[in-house]
Amino acid sequence: MDAAVVYVHGLWMPGAEAVLLARRLRRERGYRLHFFRYASVRQPMEAIAVALRDAIARIEAPAVHLLGHSLGGLVILHCLERYAMRQPGRVVFMGSPVMGSRSAQMLCRWRLGRWLAGRAVASTLLTRRAPRWNLPRELGIIAGTWPLGLGRLLVPLREPNDGVVTVSETRLPGAKARLDLRVNHMGLLWSAAAAREAGSFLEHGRFGL
Repeated sequence: MDAAVVYVHGLWMPGAEAVLLARRLRRERGYRLHFFRYASVRQPMEAIAVALRDAIARIEAPAVHLLGHSLGGLVILHCLERYAMRQPGRVVFMGSPVMGSRSAQMLCRWRLGRWLAGRAVASTLLTRRAPRWNLPRELGIIAGTWPLGLGRLLVPLREPNDGVVTVSETRLPGAKARLDLRVNHMGLLWSAAAAREAGSFLEHGRFGL
């Protein structure tokens, strides 16, 4: 039986945005993606983490890897910090602002922005965190450096960024490997190079294979 990969989407996303990524991982690595969907605006992070824990527990596979895009990485982090997984596996974050998000902070300065961002964002992205990856799973981080996205309409991002998230906001201490690619925030899901590198890390624990 092949290893499984659970994909966790970001804010306002339905999961379908990763169909191309799923096809590439299936073709190149033999991985079948399980799409974990949640109500990113309505649900609090605690409830989302519990639902992810339960979804992972139902998967019968020798290994279960986790792949999170944007807010999805925060969901995975929140879940693994609180709940143990019985299956081994690796983790990849793609454009996940694990150290806080200036774009989210700016959006939530307004009442309408706070409503649009929702409850999960309020509990994870509005303050700059200082966490460390101390979990018994290898973590790889992929960040984008093409500054084209909605985040630049909210706040001037004067350092390398993917148009929404800065590279420094993705840099979680304790990660095994980090990689920057010349793509924007959504391009992390559509890029052939990003899919190839994510698959490399999930399979081998390193980028560049």
